[in-house]
Amino acid sequence: MNNELFHQANAMVAAKDYDTALRLYSSCLGDEAGLEPGEMGLLHHRRGNCLIKMKRYAEAIEAYAQATADAAYDAAGAVNYNNGMAHAALHDFDEAVRHFEIAISNRSYSTPYKAYLAMGNVLLKQGKSAEAGVAFREAALDDANPDPTKALLNLGVCFMALNRPADAVASYESALQFDMQQATRNKLYASLGQAYTACGQMQKAVDAFEQSIADRTYFLTSSATVDYQRAVAAVSQGTAEVTQALPVLGGADISGLDVSVSAASAFPDAEPAPEQRSQNDPYYYADNYDDHAYESSEERFFSATDEELEQWSKGVARQRRKGRGVGLKILIALIVLLAALLSAGIVLYIQGFGWPTQEAVAQQLFENPDGASGAFASSVSSSDAQAMASLVASGTAVKVDGVDRAAASSTAYVTVTPKDGADVQYKVGMVRDGIGWKISSVELYFASQN
Repeated sequence: MNNELFHQANAMVAAKDYDTALRLYSSCLGDEAGLEPGEMGLLHHRRGNCLIKMKRYAEAIEAYAQATADAAYDAAGAVNYNNGMAHAALHDFDEAVRHFEIAISNRSYSTPYKAYLAMGNVLLKQGKSAEAGVAFREAALDDANPDPTKALLNLGVCFMALNRPADAVASYESALQFDMQQATRNKLYASLGQAYTACGQMQKAVDAFEQSIADRTYFLTSSATVDYQRAVAAVSQGTAEVTQALPVLGGADISGLDVSVSAASAFPDAEPAPEQRSQNDPYYYADNYDDHAYESSEERFFSATDEELEQWSKGVARQRRKGRGVGLKILIALIVLLAALLSAGIVLYIQGFGWPTQEAVAQQLFENPDGASGAFASSVSSSDAQAMASLVASGTAVKVDGVDRAAASSTAYVTVTPKDGADVQYKVGMVRDGIGWKISSVELYFASQN
């Protein structure tokens, strides 16, 4: 190999001049006779990485295929990882998964957790939460993984999508043991709050949500805000711990920070040759989750079998729970609402409120004395009603000055302003008639004498 050109190409990569680096690597390939075993694979590997950076994914796939064709090149795991990333960028998800699996199966590949993480992201894009959970679990358990945080966060997403919030809690709590940027920690606490809410652990949910917004740099999503409000309401009502997991509002929206696979930013670093590896892998987060819960121990996410996950991925658990208790919950909600309305009505009744109100009944009498027979109580005779009506002076304005309210009887004070002369004041007694009021007495009222 022309070592001078090769080192120049490496320098161009360091300077992010990928176009020049690509030409130099290609020039090195021109002298096939001078290449040592494995060097052809290395050069195609480097060419593929440059093409990835230039977003020329189809050409990168061809370069990686030529790299793996060199049987003497011992970095097949890294090449297949990159090949999978390129396929994912082209939305060829099945082929991406195939290359990730090849990378994982390569015993000389020293960082299989990276392929597991990438494969999990692609499977989530396909809606295969259970299979993605298997991949993230393997990444978290990989001894070579220096930072299991990413895998644990993503595993929590999968458990929430599988209606297993208790396992999601365990995954998120495990992730909290590792160092991470504050922005990531804030979002993690918000996700943990939603998982606690789904488990019915409302006080813990409130604490987690408040931790996520404590530094005032993070704002809860709409779904997290709803869960936060539910948790706060439950705690204020003395039901911080409920016996049945509550449904989470919203659909299965598991939108994330970097789930896009249509641009190079989704996969920032192609897997370099072994001597130049990078640890910069994408995270995957979620905000909203499906409803209902799956009960299990906090350690279950490390011991759940692949068969269980596959069963849940096919929707067996989801269908079994779909609609369970929905009718009962609606009925309970209606009963609670009716009880609240009844309680409010009783309070208002005792305080003297009703319909029609005392003011409305008084207005009816004084604005039309001759046609107000229906405003009098049944205990008032027709002659007495006529006598009371005759006391009412005709005027241009009627004003109810005030009402002394009680549960069974009330007194209204009315001022009539006639066309000519001074104001005339009245004291109107009323009695309860159902939920409304009727007039029982009418008399002139002289404020100076009372």
